[in-house]
Amino acid sequence: MHYRILVVAPAWVGDSVMAQPLYQRIKQYRPDAHLTVMAPDWTLPLLERMPEVDATLRNPFGHGALKLGKRWQLGRSLKRKFDQAILLPNSIKSALVPWFARVPIRTGFVGESRYGLLNDIRTLDPKALPMMVERFAILAEPGGKPLPRPVPAPHLTIRPESQQAALKALGLDLDRPVVAFCPGAEFGPAKRWPARHFAELARRLSSQGYAIWLFGSSKDRGETEAIARMAGVPLVDLAGRTTLAQAIDLLSLAHLVVTNDSGLMHVAAALERPLVALYGSSSPEFTPPLNERAEVVTLDLECSPCFERNCPLKHFDCMEKLGCDQVEAAIARTLTKPPGTPASPYIPVAAV
Repeated sequence: MHYRILVVAPAWVGDSVMAQPLYQRIKQYRPDAHLTVMAPDWTLPLLERMPEVDATLRNPFGHGALKLGKRWQLGRSLKRKFDQAILLPNSIKSALVPWFARVPIRTGFVGESRYGLLNDIRTLDPKALPMMVERFAILAEPGGKPLPRPVPAPHLTIRPESQQAALKALGLDLDRPVVAFCPGAEFGPAKRWPARHFAELARRLSSQGYAIWLFGSSKDRGETEAIARMAGVPLVDLAGRTTLAQAIDLLSLAHLVVTNDSGLMHVAAALERPLVALYGSSSPEFTPPLNERAEVVTLDLECSPCFERNCPLKHFDCMEKLGCDQVEAAIARTLTKPPGTPASPYIPVAAV
């Protein structure tokens, strides 16, 4: 008999990637576990590339939507189908379906005072668990047990036929080594390296023989179009032209990824691509790229990380003053770092 676990997954792409070490630990501890992940449609391509996930369940509820009646209906349809539920979001709403389903063990952090809805309640110690991935992974442990470290890194499984299908669908080739730029950040502008900096870096890398592919959703088209316009060299703008599944497969072919702190950064890290991650308003100590060959570049200013969507001081120095020379130096480090090199703490660079 399988031990049936339902995981209520996060809605963000990056958080979905960082949940995989939890799934790895579950399978390590319970080889008999059958793992079903309840997630929004847009994250399903990630779950399809995680071998630990046995089944998925579509989460039909949009961000902020209560829809109590529909949650009750879904919960009742799942009654007696699971032995345990693990909730990664901290909201009351995310706890309703497992409670309506009367799942015997309902595990998660207190969050929004979810007493009663959960019966295996954990209290978060942010100092003991400074990283998001650790906060997810510890939910595989019995209550009160410390987190065994190191936490395994996410790893997405890619099929060569899917890579070839994505190349064909987008009319792409690999005649030159590809550098992928991920200039978007769903959270807000304060996490985005300016378009003119990306454009300058594109010029430099293009002159060295690299092909530049720009990735993002349709919401990032304004940013990618500005980069292409200012760069003045041939670029491939894929923003809004790919599905997430195609973006994952194409990113897996990149020689290097240069990215803001975003969902695609975590995807690229889980694909084990050499990458340079640019941080301004967010913290590499909280959500770093989980990849031994990653280089983090941050000015580490007194005002950062502020975790704001827009710069509250209006100057945006944390990204404006982060120049191409600093990023090129990080590129040189990551491309000469052999696979298997132990991860090292990030080193802030000096503002110029």
